[in-house]
Amino acid sequence: MRHFGHIAPEVRQRLFHQEPCAFSADSPARLLSVALGATLYSPATRPRLADDIVKQTGRGVVSMVLCLEDSIGDEDVAQGEENLVRQFTDLAERNREGAADLPLLFIRVRTPEQIPDLVRRLGPAVRLLSGFVLPKFTEERGMPFLEALASSEAHSGRRLFAMPVLESPQLLYRESRVETLEGIFRAVDKYRDRVLALRLGVTDFCSSYGLRRAPDMTAYDVQIVASVIADVVNMLGRADGTGFTVTGPVWEYFRVQERMFKPQLRRSPFLEGQAEELREALIEHAMDGLLREITMDHANGLLGKTCIHPSHVLPVHALSVVSHEEFSDAQDILRPERGGGGVLRSQYTNKMNEVKPHRAWAERTLLRAEVFGVANEDIGFVELLAAGIPA
Repeated sequence: MRHFGHIAPEVRQRLFHQEPCAFSADSPARLLSVALGATLYSPATRPRLADDIVKQTGRGVVSMVLCLEDSIGDEDVAQGEENLVRQFTDLAERNREGAADLPLLFIRVRTPEQIPDLVRRLGPAVRLLSGFVLPKFTEERGMPFLEALASSEAHSGRRLFAMPVLESPQLLYRESRVETLEGIFRAVDKYRDRVLALRLGVTDFCSSYGLRRAPDMTAYDVQIVASVIADVVNMLGRADGTGFTVTGPVWEYFRVQERMFKPQLRRSPFLEGQAEELREALIEHAMDGLLREITMDHANGLLGKTCIHPSHVLPVHALSVVSHEEFSDAQDILRPERGGGGVLRSQYTNKMNEVKPHRAWAERTLLRAEVFGVANEDIGFVELLAAGIPA
């Protein structure tokens, strides 16, 4: 699979200076942690889940979480487990030769015991599973999940990743935050090879104080939430080799009235001659608050995002594409002859690139460029989003 792989090759050639790379569930973890992109959540009880997965793959989704936790009622867990086994078996039957691209599939469980039980019940269909999402993760609560995952991996022979969700009240409360983060680091560091990414559960953070952000506000406007994000990145997202990929929080709203793209659509040469339906679809998919939050995610060191609606996926991916200017700067900074440091003017002649301080940024940027591609000089977010909207 690849990002933007659902659009025609000739369109990708017009959009990209460097196209997104191909990857699979067997690719290196470092690549997959960036490639997660917009991770679409779906309740495990959906009766046509296999069809939904195939459908969303055709719309550009590359990672999905099938949820047995908060998205379903306590009374529906057994039904959800049975449905997952049935739907995975169906997908495996359809994809016997591995010919069709399927997204990275993860199961969000409630208890450690569910991990070996589901791996056993999936049987040969476990080959379609990439791992498990671990809720309300702390050191004390999380270690049994990680131990169960490691044991299940050994018994199944299938590489399985963990994605812990950081959402517990101990992480939110000031008096216990540092100790909780230190414990989380000890747990995930012990299983570093199997921790693909850390996910932020901002909805749970807000619930501890009876808060809910409005559609015109981002998580970063809620100061108590912003402070947690900052500390998580500070202690768990460092660029010195000790950190992990930390993904952005869920955006709760969809089909919001939007305004910001109307003037841009009129100016975009890429859209000249396109049908009015495409313009309306683009306006419908554009979401002011979501776009601001994705931008703030990137500025604060987060990559990828938890998504609960398919319309969120394309904006996350389009804003993850590396601009030609960013790519040019990153390449300049990492040239071998720059190894001794120094300062240079960017090729776009609009900024200073300082080799040593900007090196970690440049390395991350080139990895993102490998996964999401590099846009051509005249291509921006609107064109990328418009090209990705299904006909």
